[in-house]
Amino acid sequence: MLQSKKFMTVSVIVLAIAFLSQSFQNVQPRPPKKLKNIKAFPATMTYNEVDHQMDEFKVDLGVKCNYCHAPSKTEAPKLDMSLDDNPKKEIARSMIRMTIEMNQKYMSTLPHGDTTTVQTITCNTCHRGAAKPFAKLPEVKAIVNGTK
Repeated sequence: MLQSKKFMTVSVIVLAIAFLSQSFQNVQPRPPKKLKNIKAFPATMTYNEVDHQMDEFKVDLGVKCNYCHAPSKTEAPKLDMSLDDNPKKEIARSMIRMTIEMNQKYMSTLPHGDTTTVQTITCNTCHRGAAKPFAKLPEVKAIVNGTK
């Protein structure tokens, strides 16, 4: 009796493993998500790269996705990231282009001291966590010749 219970237990485990391994073999990897209506980013960027950049924008501006993206016309309350209905999206595209241009034309040509990391301009450079950029940079008092 004890041996038949062990046999049954082992049989169930073996069948479960066989079933699960067969199930995993039939699973097809999902195709990468397609980007739609991308105008400011390079065409070579992947969905994950753009998604990561959007996460950085949210932090740099202290906003959520709906700040620039419009609601879906068919699946409310979801957002449709491809729509251009929100005028802030075009402003964001202009800012992305401006930032890319400044980094390519100016920041990449500056010597960066003893660091190996090239400093870059980001949304946070001006926005610093606020939806509207700060109009005036904070005062910086430099020490020149030992005086303040």
